[in-house]
Amino acid sequence: MRIAAGTPADADRIAALHTASWRSAYAPLLPAAYLNGSLAEEQREKWRARTAALTADQLLLTAEEDGELCGFVYLRTTADGRVHVDNLHVRPDRVGTGLGRRLLRAGLTWAAGTRPGRDVVLEVLRGNDRAIVFYEREGGLRTAERPLRLAPDLVVGEVEYIWPAALVGRLAKEWSQV
Repeated sequence: MRIAAGTPADADRIAALHTASWRSAYAPLLPAAYLNGSLAEEQREKWRARTAALTADQLLLTAEEDGELCGFVYLRTTADGRVHVDNLHVRPDRVGTGLGRRLLRAGLTWAAGTRPGRDVVLEVLRGNDRAIVFYEREGGLRTAERPLRLAPDLVVGEVEYIWPAALVGRLAKEWSQV
């Protein structure tokens, strides 16, 4: 498995994986019309724009094997100074293989090294139990629940997780010694 910095050339592959991940993980949580509607095109537009405008305040890593995209993680520094794990997805057939853990840990290590003293935060849809268990096992602390508007007529619950800055630094140090 090769983990490398993502580039604009990866945008369409990232969008396709992101769409497939949502359709798999969120099928029980979101309406099929939403998942099978304009989602793929929205993801393409989003990832083309994001990859074209990457800065030092962002990290996009892709995981590839035999030329095939298997996962990615995207982090960005927010206006309040925290680091936001905006996306972490692996191909549905790679869930549970440890790839998500490798990507999350690479992201947290980047945060510790480039944004020391900053908390790391992410949100997950309420009901995505597999992801919730994963984030808690990786040290994330549940800090909030709130509604999330995905579309004008689609509101779902989301759960916020935080890795406090001190924990991020300690974990990154532990992982570097393994």
